[in-house]
Amino acid sequence: MLQALIDWRVSSDLLRVSAIHFLNPAPLMWSFEHEPDRSRFAQRYTLSSDTPAECAAKLASGEADIGLVPVAALASTPSLAVIPGCTIASRDRVRSIILVVRPADGIAGVCRVALDTASRTSAAYARILFAKFWKRSPEFLPHEPDLEAMLRVADAALLIGDPALLALEDREARECRTGERLLYLDLAHEWHKFTGTVWVSAVWAVRPEAVVASSIAAAQVVEDFQHSRDQGLAHIDDLANEWSARIDVPRRTIHTYLSKNIWYVLDEPCLQGLELFYGYGVECAGLPEAPALHFL
Repeated sequence: MLQALIDWRVSSDLLRVSAIHFLNPAPLMWSFEHEPDRSRFAQRYTLSSDTPAECAAKLASGEADIGLVPVAALASTPSLAVIPGCTIASRDRVRSIILVVRPADGIAGVCRVALDTASRTSAAYARILFAKFWKRSPEFLPHEPDLEAMLRVADAALLIGDPALLALEDREARECRTGERLLYLDLAHEWHKFTGTVWVSAVWAVRPEAVVASSIAAAQVVEDFQHSRDQGLAHIDDLANEWSARIDVPRRTIHTYLSKNIWYVLDEPCLQGLELFYGYGVECAGLPEAPALHFL
């Protein structure tokens, strides 16, 4: 009984981290998953593996204390704080957020868009691009990330994360199988083309009250997460080896994706892009007015 109480007190003092199970956060997660840091971090954090939408939901409900949340979630949960310095962003092409378009006349022929249910933020970017820049008002419908099923019910399909990477890898093979040539638009590139700003997808968000209630200082949390990011960026070769055995994407593509397509440092250009996203999100994508970011 006494041991059970001790175990409960120890586990309840750990901060619960909701992490995304896609390839793109792999550098941010390095120290949580690799020694010698893994054992040390396990004394402060416990992990769950979730979709971006699940990360946001867990933080909003209190089921998680820290989560890699889509940036749209910050607008609807203003009490969250942001861990400085860490993000998932792209300064041009991201590869893992794609809009696959079927009509021969491209965007002009799109009347229905199937949206991957895994991320509200990617859907918001799509809505902004259609309304603000492509001047189109298609119908949007949520759908599981299955390209062929999505294109059976819509003219275009939004895919994110690993399903998007896999669809790009299968692009030529699909064209050979079906004889159909589709248009693949990289949404981060489209955003950068129209706005000149960085496309920002996710940040580490925190329930500040959970950190206060724990025995872990806020400064320690910031140090841990930035350290994990730095270690991950120093081990891109190792991550490319690991992930090429997990998903059907060539090692070279994974290495390029992690080292060039994704930007992991939440810097001033990222904050400028994020501010523009929130402004357009209110105007075009039904997002609530976002408060000024509060950092841990």
